[in-house]
Amino acid sequence: MNVKRIFGTILTILGIIGLIYAGWGFVQQSAGTRGLVVAAIIGVIFFVSGISLVRNTKDEA
Repeated sequence: MNVKRIFGTILTILGIIGLIYAGWGFVQQSAGTRGLVVAAIIGVIFFVSGISLVRNTKDEA
C-alpha cells in the first residue's frame, strides 16, 4: 500500500479527532478557550492536508 495514502489517512483521522475534541470542549465549556481554538486550528490543518494527500496520490499497481 502507498505510504502517502496511509499517512494521509492518519492525518485525516487525527484531524477529525482534534475537531471533535474542540467541538466537545466548546459545548461542555470545560477547557480554556485558547486551548480549544488551538486544537480546532490544528485539527483543520491535519484534516485538510490528510484529505489532499489521499486525493492527490495516484494508485500504482
